[in-house]
Amino acid sequence: MPDKLLAGNQEKDDKFQTLLTNTSVARIISSTVEGTIGPRGLDIMMVDRFGDVVVTNDGVTILKYMDVTHPVAQMIINAARAQQVEVGDGTTTATIIAGALVTEGTAQVLKGVPVTRVIEGINRGIEVVLNKIGETSLKIESIEDERLFNIANIAGRQQQDLAGLVVEGARLIGIDKLLDVDFKLADTINAREGTENKVFKGVLLNKQPLNKEMPAFIEDAVILVVDDDLRPEDLDREAMKTESGFQYYMQARQQYEEGLTQLIQLGVNLVVADRSIDSLGEEILTEAGIMALQRVSSRELEKLCQHSGARKVKASALNRSVETLKSCLGYAQMVKVDEKLKHTCIYGGKGENLATLIVGASTGEVVDERERMARDAASAVQAALRGGIVPGGGALEIWLAGKLEQLAREAGEMSSYGVLALREALLKPFTCMAGNSGFNPLEKLGNIIAAQKKTNKNSISFDANSGKLIDVLESGIFDPAPVKRYAIKTAGEVAVAILRINTVIKMKNDGLDPDNIDIME
Repeated sequence: MPDKLLAGNQEKDDKFQTLLTNTSVARIISSTVEGTIGPRGLDIMMVDRFGDVVVTNDGVTILKYMDVTHPVAQMIINAARAQQVEVGDGTTTATIIAGALVTEGTAQVLKGVPVTRVIEGINRGIEVVLNKIGETSLKIESIEDERLFNIANIAGRQQQDLAGLVVEGARLIGIDKLLDVDFKLADTINAREGTENKVFKGVLLNKQPLNKEMPAFIEDAVILVVDDDLRPEDLDREAMKTESGFQYYMQARQQYEEGLTQLIQLGVNLVVADRSIDSLGEEILTEAGIMALQRVSSRELEKLCQHSGARKVKASALNRSVETLKSCLGYAQMVKVDEKLKHTCIYGGKGENLATLIVGASTGEVVDERERMARDAASAVQAALRGGIVPGGGALEIWLAGKLEQLAREAGEMSSYGVLALREALLKPFTCMAGNSGFNPLEKLGNIIAAQKKTNKNSISFDANSGKLIDVLESGIFDPAPVKRYAIKTAGEVAVAILRINTVIKMKNDGLDPDNIDIME
């Protein structure tokens, strides 16, 4: 009899070997970031083979630098990246829920529940959860809402100076621009070593003038943006050897000089190019007292055009009429070069209302992490304005878990096991947060569940410092609703995809030939 039982267990393990392996990988990835979540979460240090160090507790950054090859690990990392791209925050939560959901789903399968039924329950539960979040979210009506600071402070890991900077920048930009789906507040942030926090109406270009003889300060700037090299038309060497070719070159050179002279007549005092400016152009612009920047990134060019009202032109546009060229120019109140920080600031553009947030850092080692924290704070503020807020501190997830437990009881079918798997997964971020704060997760969870039932509130959780139960809404602890919704949705999608995998096959380089595939162990 024992031999038969042992054989049965072995057969079961063999049948679910792929699922068990994938679950183990998902659990490892999730556990990597569990210690970073919450106000008392700690940092992780990553070191590469050259000795370069990254210290962070940002989930997507940790995952990005991890040395992983397993496809399931890549699936979870890609899900976290999708979370970052979509809402800019909540990557740690999404990763933890995904790992827990795979683990809990696998546990149900090993009990005998068909995978399809588990997946059915997970999908059903996620639909209910997302609807509940939408029903209970609180709308932020004004850019002046004081709760925005709390949102920024929590997302920015309790860095109040960054929270204040982000909120100030958001108010300078205005709510209309922040609600624009194509605009990201996080993209306005630049971190610099050896400077103070600063926010201003304008854009920053990470370039300096071509030479020291060019002006470093301009008032009433008239701006030409060149999406091209700024140089005469090139001819190949063979063409230059002919008389006609040489004449053509000299004519092109003359037209180029006349075009630059035309800029002077139009009052242009700032020329910005995305590629290089030749020596002749540099000489003419310098003599005319025109500031010129070259090799400016396309993203910065776009911002400059938006803010100044300029339209990008090719170098050939210099040969157009004065009226045509004038219609492409942008305008700003002031341009100032910061030689210490090696960048140029454009203030008070005549186009769209844009702002730049400069995050100061004392040393080079903390510059990147300060920027990541500020970007998370900015993303959270923008998400809150777009989709409202929900109770933070794990309170909402505990309340949602209760709703899922009720749903599972009412359903009374096999898919209910998938619903219960989702219930357990939603509680995982809270238990990690409670453990990171030095408290017994199960004890705190039980106390909070009882308090939520007694008060009929979805906002009861605990203070991470004292351990006392609190109303998180009254204490100013919020999460942006879009961040929470997308984290759960993303985690559910990647977990379902992993649970569906029955076999992992490694393809050889010569394609999909059936004779050239291996089953991965």
